[in-house]
Amino acid sequence: MNRLAQTALLFLLGATLLHAGTTDLYLRYVKEGLRPLVLLAGAVLIVTAAATLWYDRRGTATHDRGASAHDRGTPTHDHHKEPRVSWLLTLPVLALILVAPPALGSYSAAHTGTALTKPFGFPALPAGDAPLRLAVADYAGRAIYDDGRALRDRELKITGFVTLDRKGAPYLVRMGLNCCAADAQPVKIALTGNVPPVLRPDTWLEITGTYTPRRTKDPVNDGPIPYLEVTTARPVPTPHDPYDETWNT
Repeated sequence: MNRLAQTALLFLLGATLLHAGTTDLYLRYVKEGLRPLVLLAGAVLIVTAAATLWYDRRGTATHDRGASAHDRGTPTHDHHKEPRVSWLLTLPVLALILVAPPALGSYSAAHTGTALTKPFGFPALPAGDAPLRLAVADYAGRAIYDDGRALRDRELKITGFVTLDRKGAPYLVRMGLNCCAADAQPVKIALTGNVPPVLRPDTWLEITGTYTPRRTKDPVNDGPIPYLEVTTARPVPTPHDPYDETWNT
């Protein structure tokens, strides 16, 4: 791989990062708050590629001027041939461009224990008779660590995707990120009540229901999982950000 190819690779990677950062593609890899860093990294790589090309051309011009003062009859030898295996460096870039991985879903959730942790506190919930919309982790944390005090006698709306354990028990799940998809972990809610008779893993549902003190343990890591008493369930599209980045706050 010569210097020109290296420059092209840097530019291609930078342009790919800029494309990911200006679309929703970056959400498949990192959480939403890291978007500025993705854009900055893309811009830095493009500037680096441009600077590398400029310095290479400048050095080539200087070399040519120096060579013109010497005997051109002397044979030259290329002692700096790069191994062809270096072209394998292009594979990650091509994969990033051509293959957009789906967000982690039911398979990962079914094989990973719930990552529910005790929050530092529970902010007051808005009053009123309207259904209260909660994140999966917010409901799970309040149900387990606050015994559902603020959830009782409230109609709740919670959105997540479906996963099934080995016995076919359904859970409503949201994957949470600390930083990127590599550290994604699930928080789970077990479903009871008016649960649809047929549930397909990875289906996104908006569940309307109520708090129940019933609990179970995650079959993977024995972590606590609260139940939700389902009133209705309806399919919804995959959300803009499939990861719930506030789950561990």
